[in-house]
Amino acid sequence: MDVEAIIEALKKKPADLKKTEAFMVLLHIMDDLRDLCPWDKKQTNLSLRNLTIEEMYELADAIIENDVDDIKEEIGDIMLHMIFYCKIAEEKQQFDIADALMHIAQKLIKRHPHIYGDFEVSDENDVKKNWEQLKLKEGKKSVLQGVPNGLPAIVKSYRMQEKVAQVGFEWDHIEQVWEKVKEEIGELTEAVGENNAQHIEHEFGDVLFALVNYARFLKIDPETALEKVNKRFKSRFEFIEENAPKPLTEMTLDEMDVLWNKAKNFEKK
Repeated sequence: MDVEAIIEALKKKPADLKKTEAFMVLLHIMDDLRDLCPWDKKQTNLSLRNLTIEEMYELADAIIENDVDDIKEEIGDIMLHMIFYCKIAEEKQQFDIADALMHIAQKLIKRHPHIYGDFEVSDENDVKKNWEQLKLKEGKKSVLQGVPNGLPAIVKSYRMQEKVAQVGFEWDHIEQVWEKVKEEIGELTEAVGENNAQHIEHEFGDVLFALVNYARFLKIDPETALEKVNKRFKSRFEFIEENAPKPLTEMTLDEMDVLWNKAKNFEKK
């Protein structure tokens, strides 16, 4: 596909483009950028890494905001990065985009025997349990092996708890989980009374871990819940800054709290 063909393809409405045709356009653009653009020619897996992480967070923000246009844009940006990594690997004769796509296709077929085989499941929990069992049969030494070390702590905690639950390491009832939360809060209170910083940190971590587990039983994503709180806090505090009658350093907490409550009421409206 030459430059003119790419330009003509881009003139089409997305609805008129076949999915494979749209994908080929991006592949050919990547080829051109790698051959002709000074910046793109210099990139490596390592130089792209932080940019990819940034794009993932931008997609996560768009999902929280439920901004469809932004979600579409960020998916495109991430897709470009995936193709970029495959292009670099292809140049090194390691693998190409077809290898990557076929690898995931084969893995999905193998791990969905209830669709592509004769294995029977009754619900999504059966699917998850079988998924973890299949991974162990494939050579994984631990059900936790697939949890990346670089995940944010709350996300990592949730994923570890979710994975061990698939092999039976799980509370039977949500009430038990809440009792564990209360137990950990009690231990944290005792640690604070001892005024031992290391012990306080340990028990505080236990409280967070127990709360993440409770969130999982409530079918709430704790990372998403916390991020929504962060956004609400940011919005309310910025309202205080914008509407403060004098510098914040000269205001009392009670005065700022009045504006805080106004911000809350404004959100409700």
